[in-house]
Amino acid sequence: MIQQNKRPNFKVSHVLRLILNTALILLAVTLSVLLGKEIFHFIHFSIFNRGIETHYKILESILVFFLYFEFIAMIVKYFQENYHFPLRYFLYIGITALIRLVIVEHDNPVNTLLHTCAILVLTISYAIIKFSSKQKEKYNCAF
Repeated sequence: MIQQNKRPNFKVSHVLRLILNTALILLAVTLSVLLGKEIFHFIHFSIFNRGIETHYKILESILVFFLYFEFIAMIVKYFQENYHFPLRYFLYIGITALIRLVIVEHDNPVNTLLHTCAILVLTISYAIIKFSSKQKEKYNCAF
Protein backbone atom coordinates (compact mmCIF):
# COMPACT_ATOMS: atom_id res chain seq x y z
CA MET A 1 0.00 0.00 0.00
CA ILE A 2 1.29 3.41 -0.98
CA GLN A 3 0.89 6.12 1.56
CA GLN A 4 -0.21 9.45 0.25
CA ASN A 5 1.55 12.56 1.44
CA LYS A 6 -0.67 14.63 3.62
CA ARG A 7 -0.36 18.23 2.48
CA PRO A 8 -1.62 21.16 4.47
CA ASN A 9 -5.01 22.44 3.45
CA PHE A 10 -3.62 25.85 2.48
CA LYS A 11 -1.19 26.77 -0.23
CA VAL A 12 1.71 29.16 -0.01
CA SER A 13 0.43 31.03 -3.07
CA HIS A 14 -2.87 31.77 -1.30
CA VAL A 15 -1.06 33.11 1.75
CA LEU A 16 1.20 35.28 -0.39
CA ARG A 17 -1.76 36.58 -2.40
CA LEU A 18 -3.53 37.47 0.87
CA ILE A 19 -0.43 39.36 2.03
CA LEU A 20 -0.15 41.13 -1.34
CA ASN A 21 -3.84 42.06 -1.37
CA THR A 22 -3.65 43.39 2.18
CA ALA A 23 -0.58 45.46 1.34
CA LEU A 24 -2.25 46.83 -1.79
CA ILE A 25 -5.38 47.80 0.15
CA LEU A 26 -3.24 49.61 2.74
CA LEU A 27 -1.32 51.32 -0.06
CA ALA A 28 -4.60 52.38 -1.73
CA VAL A 29 -5.86 53.86 1.54
CA THR A 30 -2.58 55.72 2.06
CA LEU A 31 -2.59 57.03 -1.51
CA SER A 32 -6.21 58.13 -1.11
CA VAL A 33 -5.29 60.16 1.97
CA LEU A 34 -2.34 61.69 0.12
CA LEU A 35 -4.61 62.41 -2.86
CA GLY A 36 -6.99 64.29 -0.56
CA LYS A 37 -4.08 66.26 0.93
CA GLU A 38 -2.87 67.10 -2.58
CA ILE A 39 -6.32 68.40 -3.52
CA PHE A 40 -6.38 70.58 -0.40
CA HIS A 41 -2.84 71.83 -1.13
CA PHE A 42 -3.76 72.55 -4.75
CA ILE A 43 -6.87 74.57 -3.80
CA HIS A 44 -5.06 76.45 -1.03
CA PHE A 45 -2.06 77.25 -3.21
CA SER A 46 -4.13 78.38 -6.19
CA ILE A 47 -6.32 80.73 -4.14
CA PHE A 48 -3.75 82.40 -1.89
CA ASN A 49 -0.64 82.64 -4.10
CA ARG A 50 0.02 84.67 -7.24
CA GLY A 51 2.86 85.00 -9.75
CA ILE A 52 4.55 82.96 -12.46
CA GLU A 53 6.24 80.69 -9.93
CA THR A 54 2.78 79.85 -8.63
CA HIS A 55 1.79 78.50 -12.03
CA TYR A 56 4.72 76.05 -12.01
CA LYS A 57 3.85 74.94 -8.48
CA ILE A 58 0.20 74.47 -9.41
CA LEU A 59 1.17 72.46 -12.50
CA GLU A 60 3.53 70.33 -10.41
CA SER A 61 0.74 69.78 -7.90
CA ILE A 62 -1.66 68.70 -10.66
CA LEU A 63 0.86 66.19 -12.00
CA VAL A 64 1.48 64.77 -8.53
CA PHE A 65 -2.30 64.47 -8.20
CA PHE A 66 -2.43 62.44 -11.42
CA LEU A 67 0.39 60.19 -10.20
CA TYR A 68 -1.60 59.37 -7.06
CA PHE A 69 -4.72 58.95 -9.15
CA GLU A 70 -3.02 56.56 -11.60
CA PHE A 71 -1.60 54.42 -8.81
CA ILE A 72 -5.02 54.15 -7.17
CA ALA A 73 -6.62 53.33 -10.54
CA MET A 74 -3.98 50.66 -11.13
CA ILE A 75 -4.76 49.04 -7.77
CA VAL A 76 -8.49 49.11 -8.56
CA LYS A 77 -7.82 47.50 -11.96
CA TYR A 78 -5.69 44.84 -10.24
CA PHE A 79 -8.71 43.68 -8.26
CA GLN A 80 -11.15 44.10 -11.16
CA GLU A 81 -9.04 42.10 -13.62
CA ASN A 82 -8.60 39.03 -11.42
CA TYR A 83 -5.28 39.93 -9.74
CA HIS A 84 -3.52 41.25 -12.83
CA PHE A 85 -1.76 44.60 -13.36
CA PRO A 86 -2.39 45.93 -16.88
CA LEU A 87 0.84 47.06 -18.52
CA ARG A 88 -0.74 50.23 -19.91
CA TYR A 89 -1.15 51.65 -16.39
CA PHE A 90 2.59 51.34 -15.77
CA LEU A 91 3.14 53.21 -19.03
CA TYR A 92 0.67 55.95 -17.97
CA ILE A 93 2.46 56.36 -14.66
CA GLY A 94 5.87 56.45 -16.31
CA ILE A 95 4.80 59.07 -18.84
CA THR A 96 3.17 61.23 -16.15
CA ALA A 97 6.20 60.96 -13.87
CA LEU A 98 8.58 61.92 -16.67
CA ILE A 99 6.40 64.88 -17.70
CA ARG A 100 6.47 66.07 -14.10
CA LEU A 101 10.25 65.67 -14.05
CA VAL A 102 10.64 67.70 -17.25
CA ILE A 103 8.46 70.49 -15.87
CA VAL A 104 10.07 70.60 -12.45
CA GLU A 105 13.72 70.04 -13.38
CA HIS A 106 14.26 71.66 -16.76
CA ASP A 107 17.56 73.40 -15.97
CA ASN A 108 19.82 70.95 -17.83
CA PRO A 109 18.98 70.74 -21.56
CA VAL A 110 20.64 67.35 -22.04
CA ASN A 111 18.64 65.79 -19.20
CA THR A 112 15.46 67.39 -20.54
CA LEU A 113 16.16 65.92 -23.98
CA LEU A 114 16.81 62.47 -22.47
CA HIS A 115 13.61 62.63 -20.42
CA THR A 116 11.70 63.68 -23.53
CA CYS A 117 13.16 60.76 -25.48
CA ALA A 118 12.08 58.44 -22.66
CA ILE A 119 8.54 59.86 -22.91
CA LEU A 120 8.64 59.19 -26.65
CA VAL A 121 9.75 55.58 -26.08
CA LEU A 122 6.96 55.02 -23.54
CA THR A 123 4.41 56.56 -25.89
CA ILE A 124 5.57 54.38 -28.78
CA SER A 125 5.40 51.35 -26.48
CA TYR A 126 1.83 52.22 -25.59
CA ALA A 127 0.93 52.61 -29.28
CA ILE A 128 2.47 49.21 -30.05
CA ILE A 129 0.50 47.56 -27.25
CA LYS A 130 -2.71 49.25 -28.36
CA PHE A 131 -2.15 48.36 -32.03
CA SER A 132 -1.24 44.74 -31.26
CA SER A 133 -4.29 44.26 -29.03
CA LYS A 134 -6.56 45.62 -31.80
CA GLN A 135 -4.92 43.31 -34.33
CA LYS A 136 -5.36 40.39 -31.94
CA GLU A 137 -9.07 41.20 -31.52
CA LYS A 138 -9.45 41.53 -35.28
CA TYR A 139 -7.68 38.21 -35.81
CA ASN A 140 -9.82 36.45 -33.18
CA CYS A 141 -13.06 37.82 -34.67
CA ALA A 142 -12.13 36.57 -38.15
CA PHE A 143 -12.28 32.95 -37.05
